[in-house]
Amino acid sequence: MKKTRITLLLASTLFFTMFTFAQSFPEGSFPNEHNLDGVQWPRVDEKGHTYFRVFAPNAKKVQISFRGPMTREADGHWTYVSPEPEAVGFHYYQLIIDSVYVADPATKSYYGMSKWVSAIEIPEGLEYDKTQDVPHGEIRMKKYWSEMTQAWRTCYVYTPPQYDQDAVTRYPVLYLQHGGGEDETGWVFQGRMGNIMDNLIAEGKAVPMIVVMDRGYATLPGSTTMARGDNPAMNAFLAGASAPAAQQPAQAARPERPIRPMSVFPELLANEIVPMIDASFRTKTDRESRAMAGLSMGGGHTFQVVMNNLDKFAYLGGFSGGAGSVERIDELYDGIYNDPDQFNQKIKLMFLSIGSEERPERVRNFAEALQAKGLENVIYYESEGTAHEWLTWRRSLREFAPLLFR
Repeated sequence: MKKTRITLLLASTLFFTMFTFAQSFPEGSFPNEHNLDGVQWPRVDEKGHTYFRVFAPNAKKVQISFRGPMTREADGHWTYVSPEPEAVGFHYYQLIIDSVYVADPATKSYYGMSKWVSAIEIPEGLEYDKTQDVPHGEIRMKKYWSEMTQAWRTCYVYTPPQYDQDAVTRYPVLYLQHGGGEDETGWVFQGRMGNIMDNLIAEGKAVPMIVVMDRGYATLPGSTTMARGDNPAMNAFLAGASAPAAQQPAQAARPERPIRPMSVFPELLANEIVPMIDASFRTKTDRESRAMAGLSMGGGHTFQVVMNNLDKFAYLGGFSGGAGSVERIDELYDGIYNDPDQFNQKIKLMFLSIGSEERPERVRNFAEALQAKGLENVIYYESEGTAHEWLTWRRSLREFAPLLFR
């Protein structure tokens, strides 16, 4: 009888503790979708407010990058509630505990800002980038030796549904590049490329294609390299940031700095990666079956590759950068923009996109200048309400992929 009473007492105490903890959640809030399984904090509510709770009983000061200081509670937790709703989409962040920058142990980690960091997502409320009950492709890790860099490299390759079941069919290829401070995992995890492509193909909006995501850094043997450690200037900004992410300058939120000087990645992609992919997968190898796109730094790589290798590529997309300036438009790529006949014959699609909150006029003006020259197949897309972050680029891929290989 005594053992039964103790068991009931423990069960009652556990239930009371769980009930009290559950009741302490902010009304209308739910766990951040990037939390570890079963972890309740950080949280988001339906209006876009964010709620953080970190246990650091011996810390003297705890902050959240791009948001500001947290408040110390009596139980050793530190809390923060955003004063205003944050912008919809995916946002990197770090904890700053007594001046030490760390990823939040409550969340999954992503490679961004040149380090492993955490993320919080303000839901868009749409399903195009979610896992759905449709046929799924596979994302494979491909290791290969680079003669140019004298190093082993890794890329990720998406193969569409039925690739393994049908051993005959060949597919067009999209080379898809990440931005500065990120790597070949960016489109796989932050960008949700696999879900987006699965859903578009299932709906008949995109043709089945192979998608290749490689590391956008490459140097020749013996070249000086830059350490990937903390950026002191960015750390100083993070420590002083007090505005919510929605109010931070778009460029400050994702520092675009060269990670490895003297990059030869555009040459590597055209001369080694493309032949390696063609030899390893069932690809179509004509130029009209090959496309490239990239975000920010990857957009710059895209233009360097495609516009200098029009014998290999016919489609390109620059998401949030890479196209060039209107002031120099007549000088770029041997003056091809001044030759509508040549451009229209060789370029099947030039897709230029940007978020409405990251100074869109620079890309919009460039697209309009091209169109004014009589250049066909130039499409401009503006992502409403988003900045220099992954929701802009997920949306860009959703709009870009259906236009390919038609």
